[in-house]
Amino acid sequence: MPSFLRRGTLLRLLSVGLALVMVSSCAVRTDQITRDPNSVRIAVNNWVGYEASAEVLAHILREEMEYEVQLVRVDEQPSWQALDQGVMDVILENWGHDDLFELYGPEGNGTAVDGGPNGNEGVIGWYVPAYLAQEYPEITTVEGLKENTDLFRTAQTGDSGEFLAGAPGFVSQDQGMINAFDLDLQMVYAGSEAAQITEVRRRAANEEPVLFYFYDPQWFQEEIDLVKVDFPEYYEGCDADPEFVDCDYPVYELNKIFRAGFVEHDDHAYRFLDNWTWTNSDQNAVARMIADQDLSPPEAAEIWVDENREIWEEWLPEGYEDRR
Repeated sequence: MPSFLRRGTLLRLLSVGLALVMVSSCAVRTDQITRDPNSVRIAVNNWVGYEASAEVLAHILREEMEYEVQLVRVDEQPSWQALDQGVMDVILENWGHDDLFELYGPEGNGTAVDGGPNGNEGVIGWYVPAYLAQEYPEITTVEGLKENTDLFRTAQTGDSGEFLAGAPGFVSQDQGMINAFDLDLQMVYAGSEAAQITEVRRRAANEEPVLFYFYDPQWFQEEIDLVKVDFPEYYEGCDADPEFVDCDYPVYELNKIFRAGFVEHDDHAYRFLDNWTWTNSDQNAVARMIADQDLSPPEAAEIWVDENREIWEEWLPEGYEDRR
């Protein structure tokens, strides 16, 4: 999520009415923070699929359940720190951050709780456009790719092929894969999800070669036909050395992470978020309205909610009407 963003270090808060103050781990703990029982604070990591999930849930919490909702834009790692400090209630889309769960979960600080699957299956990998795979079918295998890295040469990479990465903070083992499989590729960072999509779209319009990091759920998968490069299947420990990774990415069963105090309070907002699951297609539908159809996130969420009542009514907890 893309990720997806394991090593992000910059905290960016764009919420209204919420100041996130990071304090030391020896200071205030989650159970010492007073939470407004009528308010829910949701972390929003910076990729559009996550934003789609957050906006839909916020719309239902506000309009159907009469909660105040604060959507807080924050990178992945700082969102765990915020949850640990008691100023965030939920992370909606966790991309396999075992290191962070070890630090903040039951075996660590005890401030984070695994909320179970959110219904999305996360797939990260290397992709090429289908038109390129049709012309050079061998490049969808490791050996075929190794023999054809010259296809991806650019002025920036010289004699080496270009591997178009997303942003430096994304969950990534790409350099380790380049090293392990002895691929003559140089990583070039697009800088963001949006910038990467723009560049891939530009090259696809001219049917130019491009090899890039990408993932699902992602609405762009429905616009351009992409083919995933086939690497040896992930096995436990194959990514232990980030400089030498001789396997593909694992498939992530994306899950929710709750603040322990939010779970203990066990109110209707928690039960609603605990009940919530939806599919990659659901998320992609909302994300595409935001990213490709110039709708604001709240507008896209409202459209999806209006058209899919039979889905989200299943998330509503028993007795939620009593608080209205």
